[in-house]
Amino acid sequence: MNTKGHCYPKSIILQAVYFKLRSALSYRDVEEIMKMRGVHVDHATIQRWVFKFTPLLESEMKKRKGKVGTSWRLDETYIKVKGIWCYLYRTVDKLGNTVDFLLTRRRQRMSAQSFLITAYEE
Repeated sequence: MNTKGHCYPKSIILQAVYFKLRSALSYRDVEEIMKMRGVHVDHATIQRWVFKFTPLLESEMKKRKGKVGTSWRLDETYIKVKGIWCYLYRTVDKLGNTVDFLLTRRRQRMSAQSFLITAYEE
């Protein structure tokens, strides 16, 4: 992750992005948490960091993710998320580790098929 050209060190940027992605906090909440830690950064800057560095973090995590075994199972269930019913597709390996998941509002055959194909390729 290249943070060259930014006013803050890499550790500060990663911490702000982590707070936003890990919990259901608003950008202003993250700004307040960072301010309590002695880092004065605007919520708009945090938003730009999240938009810029989330894809990079995601690609790094995929590289470090352990290999999936040849045998895994697909689980489909109907759950309520923030008062809205959604379909949750989840693939699990023999050890019970989640390989990948997909959350959709409607049950669509094509989205489930493409999810299976991408899960198989990983």
